[in-house]
Amino acid sequence: MSAMDLLTTRIDLDAIAHNTRLLKDLVGDVRLMAVVKADGYGHGAGRVAQVMAENGADCFGVATLQEAVDLRNEGIAKPILAWIWSPEQDVTEALSLNIQLGIPSVEHAEALVDAAVPARVSVKVDTGLHRSGVDEADWARVFTMLHEAEHLTVTGVFSHLACADEPDNPTNDEQAAGLDRAIALARSLGLDIPVNHLCNSPGTLTRPDLHHEQVRVGLALYGLSPLPDVDPGLRPAMSWIGRITVVKPIDPGESTSYSHTWTAEEPGWLAVVPAGYADGVPRSWQGNLQVGIGGKLYPQVGRVCMDQIVISLGANEFDVQPGDEAVLFGEGGLDATALADATGTINYEIICRPTGRTVREYEGVIDL
Repeated sequence: MSAMDLLTTRIDLDAIAHNTRLLKDLVGDVRLMAVVKADGYGHGAGRVAQVMAENGADCFGVATLQEAVDLRNEGIAKPILAWIWSPEQDVTEALSLNIQLGIPSVEHAEALVDAAVPARVSVKVDTGLHRSGVDEADWARVFTMLHEAEHLTVTGVFSHLACADEPDNPTNDEQAAGLDRAIALARSLGLDIPVNHLCNSPGTLTRPDLHHEQVRVGLALYGLSPLPDVDPGLRPAMSWIGRITVVKPIDPGESTSYSHTWTAEEPGWLAVVPAGYADGVPRSWQGNLQVGIGGKLYPQVGRVCMDQIVISLGANEFDVQPGDEAVLFGEGGLDATALADATGTINYEIICRPTGRTVREYEGVIDL
């Protein structure tokens, strides 16, 4: 952490490499799509994708066209699929960079057919999530339309599990049957579709019978399990760290931060950490956040401000000083899953939280 950086996410590239190898070993001959949308779940898409590519990732998935273009421009040569775009968007740049496009509706299919530009596409079918995806009533129409468009190469069909983090939920089998129907129909209408996929991280970890030719893994690559009782040996890659700027005493009856929602009951010490809701610490975390300092956990107290939070050090028996590191989550503090549990959310959201003035830094033996 640079002396000038007050708030940092520390990314362990060795952990990224370890997780990629572990997951590739887990799925064997099945293709591993590494999902690096949302700037690599907050880890920096370009940097982590390079590590993933060198350690077993066969291809990459992102949400938007711009994410795909940026990833290609970062030097990622392996296949990239983007699945969130508008039929009105200009796809020329993405297609010129050999970006594969997901087709989530009839209108998207029509746009690519009408564009008459060579493209590799994959059809996203709705099997029960009822979000993006071609409805079953339109499958035959879309498959036929794409088959007749000689400039389009359909690489496969895919769908997204709604309840994969509940392995026993019958919806998983219902959606699996839906994808099987889509694959069978597409092939009966003349499409080759060699690479089909359904499983996200929880599906990959719990349903090897649904791996198809490819799995689509996001969270697990960053070292977090989507399931409380399933962890094949993942290593978390992100820590969020602030540098303490102020340590000061507080007397019994005195209060801290806006609206004086917390009052000291005995003499003690407070520490100020320069992280607030402008940086991704929600006001709703008040009273639920514990910060790691020197390997000890201390409670956050009072209102979360735009730029700062206050930590109660008690009697400060370990002599916390300005300049010491305070871990909001990660190594030396709560892990992202524990923080998610404490604040009523999921670990996916926690690692996407660091924003604002947070500076990203990388560590590990891997030299990019």
